[in-house]
Amino acid sequence: MSAPNPSTDEKDRVVHEIDGIEEYDNQLPRWWLYSLYLTMVFAAGYWFVYHSGGFADQPLQAYQAELQKKAKSTGTVSPELLAALANDPAVVEKGKQVFTSTCVACHRNDGGGSVGPNLTDDFWLHGGTPDKIFKTVSEGVPDKGMPSWKPQLGDERVQAVTAYVLTLKGKNVPGGKPPQGTRDGTLSQNP
Repeated sequence: MSAPNPSTDEKDRVVHEIDGIEEYDNQLPRWWLYSLYLTMVFAAGYWFVYHSGGFADQPLQAYQAELQKKAKSTGTVSPELLAALANDPAVVEKGKQVFTSTCVACHRNDGGGSVGPNLTDDFWLHGGTPDKIFKTVSEGVPDKGMPSWKPQLGDERVQAVTAYVLTLKGKNVPGGKPPQGTRDGTLSQNP
């Protein structure tokens, strides 16, 4: 029996040679290739199930619930909490009910403003950020005729109405009161 000539087998496998360094065309082991293909199929399936099955919303919902729980336990209200509440349909609906029963007299049913300012444009007298809107609703602006609503409504309903007002912001309803206040640090032309 003759042994195979190693130099002949190596010559057949050499892809190219540069500066005396030979590069061989070695095939990858099948177990490695099968692992790669299985991982790719799993990743595609996981991505499809995660994004189409509603699992992507779970971390966001858990974060919003944690913010609400933290606000209740510490009594602090952050802009992030108010923005999260504005994305919660149940809180926004509760805020709409509070708005309808307490705020419509001055701000109209659609938020366009009558005695009070228009809440649907981008101009705000006392700041349009979530925390400033919350402060305006809870503490009021006595010299402008806006009462402090926190004593009558409590924290939870003030947060809900703030969340609802945040959903009105930027809608620019037809027939709304002309802009008042500031937007991006500039005064409106129709105070």
